[in-house]
Amino acid sequence: MAALLVTLAAFFSYVNYRFVRLPMAIGTMLIALVGSLLLMALHELGFRLDERAAEILATLDFNRMVLGGMLAFLLFAGALHVDLDDLAREKGPIAVLATLGVVVSTLIVGGLMWVVFRLLGVEVGFVHCLLFGALISPTDPIAVLGILKSAGVPRSLETKIAGESLFNDGIGVVIFLVVLELAAGGHETSAADAVLLLGREAVGGGLLGIVAGGVAYVLLRSVDNYQVEILGTLSLAMMTYAVAGALHLSGPIAVVVAGLLVGNHGRRLAMSDRTVERLDTFWELVDEMLNAILFVLIGLEVLVVPLQRELLVAGAAAVLVVLLARFASVGLFVRLLSLGREFGPYTVRVLTWAGLRGGISVALALAIPAGAEREVLVTVTYAVVLFSILVQGLTIRPLVRRSGLSAPPADAPRRLETDARAG
Repeated sequence: MAALLVTLAAFFSYVNYRFVRLPMAIGTMLIALVGSLLLMALHELGFRLDERAAEILATLDFNRMVLGGMLAFLLFAGALHVDLDDLAREKGPIAVLATLGVVVSTLIVGGLMWVVFRLLGVEVGFVHCLLFGALISPTDPIAVLGILKSAGVPRSLETKIAGESLFNDGIGVVIFLVVLELAAGGHETSAADAVLLLGREAVGGGLLGIVAGGVAYVLLRSVDNYQVEILGTLSLAMMTYAVAGALHLSGPIAVVVAGLLVGNHGRRLAMSDRTVERLDTFWELVDEMLNAILFVLIGLEVLVVPLQRELLVAGAAAVLVVLLARFASVGLFVRLLSLGREFGPYTVRVLTWAGLRGGISVALALAIPAGAEREVLVTVTYAVVLFSILVQGLTIRPLVRRSGLSAPPADAPRRLETDARAG
């Protein structure tokens, strides 16, 4: 299966590079999606290739692959290239959007989707609607960071979008687990219990990331061998995520914090120029390779997603609901934060449209226990993710240009210097 996935990712990447010319993640996903739809069309002609492909996909644990494997490497690779000073300057908006923004969006999505499902005659309880809100509200750092590379977003806004996406998925996973416990009919979870759980996961994960990153920094500073140092960063990402899981802390937040420390202090003070160059090359390859595999999987998952007419209509409605909830939550907190700081005139518009959803949302949807509600939520989640990546991902750059927010030419030397330093 691993050989098949890597081969498909390599072939689709080749086809995209030679003929389609889209950003690699979007291109590979689109080609995989078109291939899946062609298999489904061949089914109508008597060929059963889609059934065989669906059987193979069913043997994969998508949730475990993403949340238990790929996520640690992708988050670490993304955090390595985020400037800590920029992040500190935007810490207020990032903290608010990554926490309160996710909570408000979850409530709005849950309430509106409950109304939508009732209007369509689809049986989904209110708690499961909140569950959908929890899994779809966090923006996906994997999708966001990949698109921002070529979107031309101004530096301050890019930092807000990237920082929010790196931290809000850890918050979103905790909210998802709390609501999932309610949906499963487990013990009563009070608001105080939920806040304590959220605080323990987030704060504990952050502290673990600081400790792990600090230990790695000391060790990296004592050697000058890029093979040893790259292996050290690889073990840092894996072990930090594993230890966080064992201690019931937020693995995503721990890995992001560790990656930020190594990518900033470690890069400047503990590594030679040669090591920095090799390190960036290695993690860029890891990032691109896993992104290609993940987005190929997203494109292929259409083969195992229920595609009944009413569910497709609910999926289309969910796209509008999620965008509305994102616009409302971002707009609310940007307006409140603007009392103490200045925001650009199109900040809400760009933050709304750049809030992409991706593999993490699909993985959480597939983690829901089997049942009628699971099929519904998987389908509407998949619809939102496809729209998010294909439509929002491909139009964010034109939106930035039309809004007059593209980085000005005077900013180019500083950005080029930063890009060169970040590989």
